[in-house]
Amino acid sequence: MGECMMQAIQVQAGPSVYQCEEDVLLSLEEKLLKYGFRNVLVIHGEKSWKAVEPYFPAFKELVATFVPYSGHCSENEIDRVAEHQADVIVGIGGGTVLDLTKAVANKIGKDAVLIPTLAATCAAWTPLSVIYDDQDRFVRFEVFPRANLLVLIEPRVLLTSPPEYLRAGIADTLAKWYEARALTEQLETKRVSIELAVNTAKLCKDVLLEHGAAAIEALNKGVSNHSFIQVIETNILAGGLVGSLGDRYGRIAAAHSVHNALTQFEETHHLLHGEKVAYGILVQLALEKRVDELVELQPYYHELQLPYLFTHLKLDFESLETKQKIAEWTLKKGESIHMMGQYFTEEDIILALETVEETLKKLLKGRYST
Repeated sequence: MGECMMQAIQVQAGPSVYQCEEDVLLSLEEKLLKYGFRNVLVIHGEKSWKAVEPYFPAFKELVATFVPYSGHCSENEIDRVAEHQADVIVGIGGGTVLDLTKAVANKIGKDAVLIPTLAATCAAWTPLSVIYDDQDRFVRFEVFPRANLLVLIEPRVLLTSPPEYLRAGIADTLAKWYEARALTEQLETKRVSIELAVNTAKLCKDVLLEHGAAAIEALNKGVSNHSFIQVIETNILAGGLVGSLGDRYGRIAAAHSVHNALTQFEETHHLLHGEKVAYGILVQLALEKRVDELVELQPYYHELQLPYLFTHLKLDFESLETKQKIAEWTLKKGESIHMMGQYFTEEDIILALETVEETLKKLLKGRYST
């Protein structure tokens, strides 16, 4: 009997309702009233509210309280926002706002309705939150027992988002394939839900490699075309499905552990979540001795301006102390790298960092002029 048959797989396929279409928010009040809700707590960011406001309906029967978030999804912020009373929690914003919304909804036992303003992560889909401290340092992630109630995407809102967030979302979703593969290769047999997760992760990679650059170009032009819709739905829907179907076998591995390690450096705070994950993919590939795939990804990273060298992270490659600290934090107890079924040492991590740097620097000399 294969290992996966010995594991309990909990499938939380997705939200009760998912819609991605223009004017989808016009029916928001009608949808909420059908569930018997009357008092609505709306959590939002300043920029996200400005993006959504032109499409957000004026409520006639619902009573809404609007609460701006502080910029963090931390325990302190969760406690602060959870003090408000409501029948349902609506989150409007990027991944941090949506994670905060889910955490608050879980804390007070209410449903979450999510309206993403960025396609930077699959946060709108997944029933989990990543918790940081008030200094933006990773603390933990928590999976909730209740799926999100509604996920409503107005494509015109996402067309107003900065291109760097779509780029980061592409990288974060690209990691689904590399991490799901690493988590499932160890299995002698795979249950149907895991096969679905892996196949969806492969679809994510294929769509993003084909349409990623074109989607960013469309965003820069303010045009919603096939590539743009393909990519935002891949980032949010397909990316979220990987973890929803595969449970622990479709979530995160070494790439995200490297991300978490990088958050400990103030120098990397200019990078978005997905950008740090992008670098983590490369380190994971080096750990897996897949240097050929490392080389294959470099032109794509270069075109999308994703980080692949220490200089892109604003870290000093010559500093052994820096590399040791990355290795230490990557291997911290409880980190997802330990789900890969392999034993890694700090020396392995440092060697992987050096492999990425030296391989791609050597490649650059022959591929691009300085």
